[in-house]
Amino acid sequence: MYTALTIAGSDSSGGAGIQADIKTMTANGVYAMSAITALTAQNTTGVTSIMEATPQFLAEELDCIFTDIYPDAIKTGMVSSSELIEVIADKLTGYQAKNIVVDPVMVATSGARLISEDAISTLKSKLLPLAKVITPNIPEAEVLSEMQIKSEADMEKAAEIICNRLGCSVLLKGGHQLNDANDLLWQKNEQATWFMGKRIDNPNTHGTGCTLSSAIASNLAKGYDLKTSVKYAKNYISGALAAGLNLGKGSGPMNHAFAIKGEYIDE
Repeated sequence: MYTALTIAGSDSSGGAGIQADIKTMTANGVYAMSAITALTAQNTTGVTSIMEATPQFLAEELDCIFTDIYPDAIKTGMVSSSELIEVIADKLTGYQAKNIVVDPVMVATSGARLISEDAISTLKSKLLPLAKVITPNIPEAEVLSEMQIKSEADMEKAAEIICNRLGCSVLLKGGHQLNDANDLLWQKNEQATWFMGKRIDNPNTHGTGCTLSSAIASNLAKGYDLKTSVKYAKNYISGALAAGLNLGKGSGPMNHAFAIKGEYIDE
């Protein structure tokens, strides 16, 4: 069985973070492992409290994983401190990790900064250059490209700038602000590939970024090329949204198990 590792925070309500990643990887047919960067007390209405892992503990988690069940792909999510980002970058480099997908969780779609400027600087210098692909939203891409993005032409220009600066491919997510979930993949020497998506009328979108990046990592682990991995990941997330799960009092989770059938699931 192919294997994948998620390095991210725990979501106690199960819709995002480590929990969404493990569900996504399992639903996409790979064995999921996790290194937890932080515990959060949260639900569909918001985050109440965060308790970060120590750098030493995160390093031990990663050592245990890489020296026993070596992952075929890695996805990283929200990491809020420079010290933890440095640990992740050092370990991924030391163990010669492959198929690294980085969801650069820096800025919410509302525009609110989620991590410090110092941590963003470390992310840009240490972790992002190791990635096979990064998956920024529009506000995050504006930070990385140092330009405003107001159109699909701007998306192409920003993605090219980021790709040239960091040396990694960029999947720039165009939903929310610009278009009907049309995402842009920019690869060095291949330039732009657009993945057209149809906006699904479902307000329960908690964990979509985590799910997309984990699905891409799962497909890379199975040996698909990047374009195919993105295509299959977008199809998967569309199905999870279209399933119309409705849980919680706020922006609820998707149904990650929408396509799983069998004697232990079917009624």
